[in-house]
Amino acid sequence: MRIELDIPDYTSLAKRAAKMGVSLDIAKHTGPIDVVVDSTGLKVFGEGEWKMRKHGKSKRRTWRKLHLAVNRKRTRSKRKTLTENSCDDASQVDDLLDQATGKIGRFYGDGAYDKWKVYETLGSRRIRAIIPPQRNAKIKRHGNSRGRPLSRDVAIRAIRHRGRRRWKEDVGYHRRSLSETAMYRMKCCFGDHLKNREIQNQRTETRLRSKILNKFTHLGLPQFEWN
Repeated sequence: MRIELDIPDYTSLAKRAAKMGVSLDIAKHTGPIDVVVDSTGLKVFGEGEWKMRKHGKSKRRTWRKLHLAVNRKRTRSKRKTLTENSCDDASQVDDLLDQATGKIGRFYGDGAYDKWKVYETLGSRRIRAIIPPQRNAKIKRHGNSRGRPLSRDVAIRAIRHRGRRRWKEDVGYHRRSLSETAMYRMKCCFGDHLKNREIQNQRTETRLRSKILNKFTHLGLPQFEWN
């Protein structure tokens, strides 16, 4: 491009990444939205899948967990967190919801979010939980008890009455595939490895990836006007 431009070295970029504030710049919406939440693993260092199956894994193999919340209607990443690989998915629900800029109507998650602390958090925020209970789940508050029925108990009764597949169709659980699609697009565009080694720099890196992916999504959406 014949431009005289100074490019900082890798060390400078690594030092600045930890202090760099990156906003996803999501447009404000009117009314409540539905979010779909899921997590995936991103490698930091270690061998690939083929080498691991052929020669076994090494001690220096490690990865991070990327937790992503996707807007169901706009299919954009609304919130994200990056944690150690030992962190469970349910522990990141509060952090993901705290990043919300508007009201959330429904929360879609897989069986990893079927924990009472998640239901308590969603109940306090008046968010409907679309989470499949475990197959050995038991009702906590029986029908003759005082108080409103728990959302998890309602789901268990519906599954017992209509079956798990029918329950998923009735509540629209198939919409959770949007989060898996977002994870697939993330890895196809940027790979499944993180370039940085420090956790703070990795969080900035994944936030930049989410912001770029949102831009790709915006450019790919059709532009139209209602007559």
